[in-house]
Amino acid sequence: MVTGQVSENSESRFSALLVGAARLPGVRIDREAYLRTALARHCSEDQLRQAMEENPAAAGIPLDVLDRVADAAIRYETAKVSALSAAAGIPGFIAMPATVPADLAQYVAHMLRIAQKLAYLYSWPDLFSTDNDDLDDATKGVLTLFFGVMFGTQSANAAVGKVAEAMAEQVARKLPQQALTKGVVYPIVKKVAGYLGVKMTKETFAKSVSKAIPLVGAAVSGGLTYATFRPMSKRLKTHLSGLELAKPVGGQVIIGEVIQDEDRQAADEVKIPKPGREWRVLKHR
Repeated sequence: MVTGQVSENSESRFSALLVGAARLPGVRIDREAYLRTALARHCSEDQLRQAMEENPAAAGIPLDVLDRVADAAIRYETAKVSALSAAAGIPGFIAMPATVPADLAQYVAHMLRIAQKLAYLYSWPDLFSTDNDDLDDATKGVLTLFFGVMFGTQSANAAVGKVAEAMAEQVARKLPQQALTKGVVYPIVKKVAGYLGVKMTKETFAKSVSKAIPLVGAAVSGGLTYATFRPMSKRLKTHLSGLELAKPVGGQVIIGEVIQDEDRQAADEVKIPKPGREWRVLKHR
């Protein structure tokens, strides 16, 4: 009985954290706008239009192109969240009650941002198709599974594969509501949410300890964020790119120069600050 209550509480904590982070400004990625910006320099106008109207796989955009764009997105989001995490560690022990929850919310917010970018590149439908602030159950479910993949949960890997298969079979342009809210995937979603609730509670404690000493805590916090966020994002990228859903239709080849995109340039401008006289928070060149 106690174990069930703990699981339910951890699941509720994670759900509340996910919903709260999704409401933060700048978290939701406009799918069509992102694809246009990210892919404009890598494919023809016709392919770009088809990628926006359908998906990159239907447009025949090769996986190696999508992988390069995905890597640029990961670099950008990693640099940004690491800099924010380091900045949150500046005040030290006195401000810890305020900075730690804010830091965790920012971390989850950037996990949401990179999850959306990777999903759209690898031909998943719009995850936020309405203007409603609240997440619908299907969106909450698939994001939970994406987070599970990022944390290395094998059951989440299998569940994401099942959801992708359901969409491929139905040639659907939206998430399969039935599978995510009532079908065989739903119990996995609940289990993964409970695991993530416990995991993120431990992460919060670890970050609290790292912030106890001003400046030093900032450097440690930013470094910890960088060391965890990037491999987690890479893990999701690897999984999504390996699904049948992501494979280009027709095996078209795009000929042209691959140019450094906006995310890569922005990522180079967002540095993890170092303590001392060189300290600059989110300073752009």
